[in-house]
Amino acid sequence: MNTIAERESGDLWVFGYGSLMWRPGFAHLERVPARLIGLHRALCVFSFVHRGTPERPGLVLGLDRGGMCRGIAFRVAATARTQTLAYLRSREQVTTVYIETLRQIALEDDKRRKVRALCYVVDRSHVQYAGRLSLAERLHHVRQGHGRSGPNRDYVLETVRALEALGYRESDLHLLAERLAGNQGSGVRNQESGIRSQLPDS
Repeated sequence: MNTIAERESGDLWVFGYGSLMWRPGFAHLERVPARLIGLHRALCVFSFVHRGTPERPGLVLGLDRGGMCRGIAFRVAATARTQTLAYLRSREQVTTVYIETLRQIALEDDKRRKVRALCYVVDRSHVQYAGRLSLAERLHHVRQGHGRSGPNRDYVLETVRALEALGYRESDLHLLAERLAGNQGSGVRNQESGIRSQLPDS
């Protein structure tokens, strides 16, 4: 694969908005809260491998059109650029459901830097694109989903904990997590602690 990210040189920034926030899996020089404009985080990808199967698909996150997404930006040393790209592709692109692209993001640090970061945006033409599902449909898929990386439920709860650690709250994702945790309260950070899957999520 020969992409813009591969043709450029220098340090590589990677924007994490799902499991990359809480388990990046690659060495990095910086970890900074960041904001991406023009795309939003959504459970819009049917998971056939890591959190489900083709027969019983789970749901994982993708960047979809419109809005804004807060996440974590990781700066990778230039010397580790090729190795990190290979790792991310083996993790995120197991079924090629994402489009690998570089987007400008705003780092939420004292310097308020703006950088170009590697992002994985959902391919709306892919068979695994789920679109916008109802809460009941999302609950169904997440509850049934179990794949190479473990239960789909764990993936959602860990992602919400990562958002809460940053001081972020997303109503749809938090409501789903509260239903999954069997709690109607406002947070899940302290519920069912210790869930940490060791494999990728796509």
